[in-house]
Amino acid sequence: MESKPVMESTSLVDAKGLRDRYVGSLRSDDVGKRVTVCGWVARVREHGEHLVFVDVRDYSGIVQVVAHSSVELRSEFVVRVAGTVAKRPEGTDNSSLATGEIELTDTAIEVLSEAEPSPFSLQDRAEIDEATRLRFRFLDLRRERMQQNIRVRAKINSAIRASMERQGFTEIETPLLWTPTPEGAREFVVPSRLHLGSSYVLPQSPQLAKQLLMVAGFDRYYQIARCLRDEDLRADRQFEFTQLDLEASFVTQRDVMSFISDAVTAASQAAGIPLEGEIGAITWKDAMDRFGVDKPDMRYGNELIDVTSVFAGTSIRALSAPCLKALVAPNPSSLTRSRLDNLVDRAKSLGAKGLLWLRVIPGSDGLQLESPVSKFLTEDESKNLVAATNVSDGDVILIVGDEWQKACEVLGQLRIDLGRNQANPGEFRYVWVIDFPLFEGIDEEGRLVSTHHPFTMPNQEDFDKLASDPLSVRSQSYDLVLNGWELGSGSIRIHRGDIQSRIFSLLGVTEEEASNRFGFLLEAFKYGAPPHGGFAFGIDRLTALLVGEENIREVIAFPKTQSGSDLMTGAPKQIEAKVWDLLGLSVKPQKKDLS
Repeated sequence: MESKPVMESTSLVDAKGLRDRYVGSLRSDDVGKRVTVCGWVARVREHGEHLVFVDVRDYSGIVQVVAHSSVELRSEFVVRVAGTVAKRPEGTDNSSLATGEIELTDTAIEVLSEAEPSPFSLQDRAEIDEATRLRFRFLDLRRERMQQNIRVRAKINSAIRASMERQGFTEIETPLLWTPTPEGAREFVVPSRLHLGSSYVLPQSPQLAKQLLMVAGFDRYYQIARCLRDEDLRADRQFEFTQLDLEASFVTQRDVMSFISDAVTAASQAAGIPLEGEIGAITWKDAMDRFGVDKPDMRYGNELIDVTSVFAGTSIRALSAPCLKALVAPNPSSLTRSRLDNLVDRAKSLGAKGLLWLRVIPGSDGLQLESPVSKFLTEDESKNLVAATNVSDGDVILIVGDEWQKACEVLGQLRIDLGRNQANPGEFRYVWVIDFPLFEGIDEEGRLVSTHHPFTMPNQEDFDKLASDPLSVRSQSYDLVLNGWELGSGSIRIHRGDIQSRIFSLLGVTEEEASNRFGFLLEAFKYGAPPHGGFAFGIDRLTALLVGEENIREVIAFPKTQSGSDLMTGAPKQIEAKVWDLLGLSVKPQKKDLS
């Protein structure tokens, strides 16, 4: 995505200490003023025998300093400059700089700190190996792009807090040393020195803690929470991540969605991206049916089309399926025969039995279909398919036949593969996805599996289906999606013991198991639990999308690599044996590779 930087205001307050102005705040209105600035030397340019131009940079911008050649300076030296703001000579203005009309003259320069040559250029246009950037992260963070990303993130946090407080939420911190919770992801373990053999875990999220706060009567809780999961890393995942976490009592699903919509609208505006109107909603079933995914990118069309009825009673075996979904491929001219063969392989790798493609060509009697199977189609099937898909000459139709959900999922992924470049990177489309299934399927032991977590309240209209058709029961859960990325999810919680027992029974969770896993929460519910619901969304991911970054490492000050290493500090490191002894633990020696 294309970056959309948000520049700091030029009406900066006067600095204190060693300087009285930030360099980026200087303008032509300041001509004649004597000022003192501090910063790093960005560039030194010799001009004649005794004249040197020095670009001095701080986070707010850059200014040209006119100095005498006797001053010995190099890039990244830290300097203090006292000088007079002067108009640049005619014809030497730099329109690409906010300070391009002025310069500092009659200067006195003090070197506050010298610098060794940088291992890489700090100019944003330079291409730098990521491992080198992370090894010298303290230098990487000086670059304008990184300064903007981290400062926009701070503005987003501030806007979120203001939104929450405006809506009557109370900020409460929950423990980082917590008890193991079965939420799916692997947890980081913290051995206890005072209770040898026992351990805390670092929380995956404050989920159970915030529900206890509802029982405690805090009504509306929020937290910008640090969460930790010991999962394999990727572009949008880190061991440590930050989320807006909230919970509220006596609310409906619509209320919680309204709270979050206000927060993300404020966050978007803080990043310089105004949102107009309310955030729309789509049901899970509709999202799957139209887009093939439960986190649809609404910035481009090419929706899936149900063509099952077109081939009712067909003699073609590949089209004799419970559901047939079609996609009119974008950029059909790029779909050569070899590319189409690759799409067939891609569909099979996603679990499809196959993929049919048909190219639309002109014929003597209207549009015709060209394909390895076209000769087996009846005239009515061809005409009805052309009509159902509303295609034009040159278009390519892709068809997957399978059970409804599998056909949708496979074609939905192909829609993403083919349409990724269709989306406008400067457009931001939020959408709520609601009415998820309460259960996502049945495991190998015949037990139902929760789509979200076992405390999600079923849709009241579907209670009578819990016994007869549990897989059709909808939940009171909701996800927020931005440009095809799931930002977060939430639900109305189960607060009644009878309903919770019924759900546990369907999940195959015994009373003993429930007590061992969730005992402290279930006990709290016995003492008057209000109806409540909540939500959490990832601030790392939201910020990355709003500033145009594809990787959340670009909006985190000190991230880990994909292997979980910190190249700057060298973590993780070996712990001394005496520390393990103090914890009553020992570490197995690593096996040597004898190959």
